[in-house]
Amino acid sequence: MNDLLAGLARFLVRLLLLAVALVFFLSLFAAGLVLALAWGLRLLWARLTGRPATPWAARIDPRTAWNTVYRSGHRWGGPGRPTPGAADERPEVPAHRRPLPGAEDVTDVQPREPGGGA
Repeated sequence: MNDLLAGLARFLVRLLLLAVALVFFLSLFAAGLVLALAWGLRLLWARLTGRPATPWAARIDPRTAWNTVYRSGHRWGGPGRPTPGAADERPEVPAHRRPLPGAEDVTDVQPREPGGGA
């Protein structure tokens, strides 16, 4: 009797998991059909009106994120520091040639000119 109940419980769990998987698959399939229908109607409307059918695309401009971060530098700097985009206070030395902050405190190495040979 115990084996019968265990087998029945296993069968019900499998049936429940199969039903959940089927519902999940059908919901994804329905969402895909709705998107395909919307895309088809959009294409049909573009053809009827004589307009070009533009593809759906994510309009992501990486420069926007860079500009947001670059311009927000004044929030993290101290009150006496200039804003990063200040055109009047551009250093003469390029950024990759300037010494790092705190480099003058290092005493266990011999300094050399940047960009020198091996």
